[in-house]
Amino acid sequence: MAKNIFYAQSGGVTAVINATACGVIETARNEPRVGKVFAGRNGIIGALREELIDTSFESENTIRGLRSTPSGAFGSCRYKLKSIRESREEYERLIAVFRAHDIGYFLYNGGGDSQDTAHKVSQFSLEMGFPVTCIGIPKTVDNDLPVTDCCPGFGSVAKFVAISTLEAGLDVASMAESSTKVFVLEVMGRHAGWIAASSGLAKIGRNSAPHIILFPEIKFDKRKFLTKVRETVDRVGHCVVVASEGIQYEDGTFVADTGLNDAFGHSQLGGVAPVLVGQIKSEQGYKCHWSVADYLQRSARHIASATDVEQAYAVGKSAVEFAALGKNAVMPIIVRREHDPYRWEIGEVALSEVANVERKVPSGFISKDGYAISSRCRRYLAPLIEGEEPPPFKNGLPSYIRTENKLLKKKLPKFSMG
Repeated sequence: MAKNIFYAQSGGVTAVINATACGVIETARNEPRVGKVFAGRNGIIGALREELIDTSFESENTIRGLRSTPSGAFGSCRYKLKSIRESREEYERLIAVFRAHDIGYFLYNGGGDSQDTAHKVSQFSLEMGFPVTCIGIPKTVDNDLPVTDCCPGFGSVAKFVAISTLEAGLDVASMAESSTKVFVLEVMGRHAGWIAASSGLAKIGRNSAPHIILFPEIKFDKRKFLTKVRETVDRVGHCVVVASEGIQYEDGTFVADTGLNDAFGHSQLGGVAPVLVGQIKSEQGYKCHWSVADYLQRSARHIASATDVEQAYAVGKSAVEFAALGKNAVMPIIVRREHDPYRWEIGEVALSEVANVERKVPSGFISKDGYAISSRCRRYLAPLIEGEEPPPFKNGLPSYIRTENKLLKKKLPKFSMG
């Protein structure tokens, strides 16, 4: 009898992670070598708590609707399994749950930390005498997974940020004579400036927004930055700045460090825009406005990139196909074949090559002054935001689906998480 699939969503959700779930479930329903798809309620936490959603109760229309619905339909989480030595009980619990529900495939949809977990589970399952085929599925708005050309979730954020920069730039330009001179938009990205870089796609001339992009790859120099702001206002009449949340001073301190860590052990960031505005106001006196794209950038399915949607579905579909073929400890990736016209295909990489590895924006993608993208970067980014695949609309609003999320009956004793 075919083994069942456990599918879990991990980390911050995106506008297209449900499109990946759609790819997984639709493909599995037509693949005789795999059984049912059980989804983790709130990600890997669902496996530890034995809260498994039986997706077979969801209709074909509902599953199809996942493709155009943002966020995580089954719930996601920020919960990192530590090393097997430190968290052996949790790994043993995972295998016990998999064994109890005849799960032979583990598909983990997330970033670098998630790929590390999938890799560890593939190894530990062998030690436990219950081999589980583990397939990582790429997902991160930060676009910081290595090897793959891009990460599903990024293209739609890039499109949203580029559009927001374009439109906000027009707004500021129209009011600058008597009102706001400087606008700062803060975007996600942590150590990798891909999202900030995407704002550069909005720039169509020397005087158009964004006038300054602050990359985490370039150490933040307050004096140099303020000089650039003043020069831009003197020349253009206003200045639009797009700043990555992860920009750092020369000593490595985050400009927006809150002093807290998230569940993955990363510094919790947020608030770089008001810090920058405070510097500008105190030293230059310009009227400023700032905004944080925050959840808006990653949930904006209404303006998602059609390329991103297609790739998100494709990696989900390929993950099931890989599992059915017996491939283990691998991740489907996007392989770029041509730039213009953009052509891509699915490849694969060993999880060991992507686990906990972070890809940053290369120096050749950043202008010599450190405040803009290069032509090489524009060539790379442009195809990723191409096309529109809007959701259905009803009464003027996107019509998104809701899954039933019926849980399987538990078979094991309650487990206390560490």
